[in-house]
Amino acid sequence: MTGPHPSVAAIRNAVRESLDGCDIGTRVWVAVSGGPDSLALAAATGYVGRKEGYLTGAIIVDHGLQAGSAEVAQRAAAEVKRAGIHTVFVERVTVGRDGGLEAAARNARYAALNARIDEVGGHNPQLLTGHTMDDQAETVLLALARGSGARALSGIPARRGRIVRPLLSLRRKDTVAACQALGLDPWHDPTNTAADGPRRSALRTQVMPALVEVLGPGVVSGLARSAALLQADADELDRQARSALGTAPSSRDEQWRCDMLAALPDAIRSRMIKMLAEHRGAGSLTAAHVHAVDQLIVGYRGQGAVSLPGGYEARREYGRLVISYPSRPTGERS
Repeated sequence: MTGPHPSVAAIRNAVRESLDGCDIGTRVWVAVSGGPDSLALAAATGYVGRKEGYLTGAIIVDHGLQAGSAEVAQRAAAEVKRAGIHTVFVERVTVGRDGGLEAAARNARYAALNARIDEVGGHNPQLLTGHTMDDQAETVLLALARGSGARALSGIPARRGRIVRPLLSLRRKDTVAACQALGLDPWHDPTNTAADGPRRSALRTQVMPALVEVLGPGVVSGLARSAALLQADADELDRQARSALGTAPSSRDEQWRCDMLAALPDAIRSRMIKMLAEHRGAGSLTAAHVHAVDQLIVGYRGQGAVSLPGGYEARREYGRLVISYPSRPTGERS
């Protein structure tokens, strides 16, 4: 008697390892697009769930961005059931435009996923997504092209809260092979290979093959390995920034002494600036925002307030950095 196909076995092992420590009866959800990555993941999760006593389910998000998206979602639901998961939800969302189409779609998708998981409930539910090593390598390259810092270059985390990504050590070709071995019929999104599709499509179909041709087949695993190394570095710098944030003296929650901030290493101070803004509710800062706020601390020449996302602002007042809302134009008066 022969065992499962090597790719099927590898994906099952990856799912089993990612869920190690979960209790019997844990609800394990799979975010499914219908493509080979998420469909192979669903099949493996269904198998592991039956063996380990997990309650498995799948959630399919219909973004409504392409003609026939509802039919694609229903087809994905049917394939998931064939793969062995019978609790399946299809969620239709409306995608805005804030931050660009890709970011807006991602935000709408995760909002729908989390809403469904919260509605069903259960102790410590887990959400599995089908990101592979190829996705990791593409993410690192995009971050490099954008001039991003260590956190962005560290790529996609294997775990963040209840979101788990078991396939980051496996290649996209493994998920395709697994679907073929299991007789599953995944949907292949035409925008992933279209010449005029999203930027990641061009990266996937043109840039990565060129890199592999020039640098060899190890370029994908090399980029993923770099991401893993940077993940550890970024985590430690974030930890130090949180520690400094927790011990920094201030007269009020929204005021921080500029001399204290200026004395910190650049890598810690830049992270503190992002954390301070997020703590105040200003949202996600770009590198340009962080640099402008940093100049209020270490390069102050009388400049005015820095506008931040969400209508907030950062300004220097009496030797302190103040992040507040609504805007109250005030200059340095020390």
